[in-house]
Amino acid sequence: MKKLFALLAVFIITGISLAANAATTTPEQVLAFFNKYVDAANTYSETITDYYSPNARIIRVVMKPDGTTATVTANTKQYFNQMRLGANLAKINKYKNYYTERKITKQGGDFKITCLRRPSTSDYKIPAHFVIGLDANGNLKIKEEMMYTKQQKFLKYANKK
Repeated sequence: MKKLFALLAVFIITGISLAANAATTTPEQVLAFFNKYVDAANTYSETITDYYSPNARIIRVVMKPDGTTATVTANTKQYFNQMRLGANLAKINKYKNYYTERKITKQGGDFKITCLRRPSTSDYKIPAHFVIGLDANGNLKIKEEMMYTKQQKFLKYANKK
């Protein structure tokens, strides 16, 4: 019985600790995390995948030439594979993303950064958002990433699991 109470106490203390961490996470901390992520992405850092939750939701809204859109989702495994495949070409083209008009809002226990993304290879800005929150270890992670894109190649992944 004592072991049961001890185990219950550990769970309660862990829950209180996680709740306290969530309550103390500030928008400034989330923005600092996001800035580090952007820097890692724009420098093709090997650590880029560490910024994501293992079960992050990756969404691309493909803007078709006829004006319609198609939404494509991927899991982190698919996304990381595609990121690795495209990294060399991105490096050659010195591709970067610039995020402007950043707005941060609380979304449950997480934060949502809504912004406009300008790819370095274009002159337009398109919507993007990131949901960032704490993982089980109290570390900030990207839980959802959504970006509009004009890259039609993403359509080949539509409706595929």
